[in-house]
Amino acid sequence: MNRIISWLRMTDWNMDTPAPYSLFHISVSVAGIAAALWLAWRLTRPAPDRTSDVSQRISRVLFLCGLFLAAGELYKQLFLYYVIFGAYNWWYFPFQLCSIPMYLCLLLPLLRRHEKMFRIVCTFLQDFSLLGGIMALAEPSGLLHPYWTLTMHGLIWHILLVFIGLVLAFSQIPYRTNAGYLWTLPMLAAFCAVATAINIATGGAADMFYISPYYPVTQVVFYQISLRLGTGAGICIYVLCLCAGGFLCHLLAGWLNRLHFSKN
Repeated sequence: MNRIISWLRMTDWNMDTPAPYSLFHISVSVAGIAAALWLAWRLTRPAPDRTSDVSQRISRVLFLCGLFLAAGELYKQLFLYYVIFGAYNWWYFPFQLCSIPMYLCLLLPLLRRHEKMFRIVCTFLQDFSLLGGIMALAEPSGLLHPYWTLTMHGLIWHILLVFIGLVLAFSQIPYRTNAGYLWTLPMLAAFCAVATAINIATGGAADMFYISPYYPVTQVVFYQISLRLGTGAGICIYVLCLCAGGFLCHLLAGWLNRLHFSKN
């Protein structure tokens, strides 16, 4: 353990916290999204001989994404514990909307034999990975830290979420219908219920999904709504907006899918 702590402290590289919409933030985000778009497009092109299973290839890629995210999250948790706080901080417990893709990508190999559930999970991954990645990069205050490793972890994590969403958008795996999107909402409701249970169990020390009943929704705009209408109303409006945002990403993914296959 002492070696791990020493290694973590060796990666304690301080930086001036980047400002949102600074050249650093914009350049990393634009370059990352462009790379994600190009790589997703290339990975989902059918092989010329038509013998390779694109679905299997995508499943393997998503599983590797899950492993990468899990390794990054383990590093982050250890860094926060041993370098910054010296104790566990429930505020950083990995169960936000943007954390869910890590778990689902790791579960995909177990779901391959259950086609409908596999496709519903992939539809959820497509829609809400795109939503979480795009929104976090668009409002990056929670991603930017006075440490290089934590800042790059946050930016790369959300760029990878965009990549996951794009890979699935360019594939034939997720459901494309409106009904297919509706099948993802019970999953979202279940995750919100777990997040609320964590928030309550920790007495407000955690703010999973930003729906803690102990204080206003901390996300921009929704904070003001919560102050004006009350925390309960703010949470309801926030969750409804998550659903609406996921549906918009579902429509975007459908358009990208049609564009992708019109070019191949």
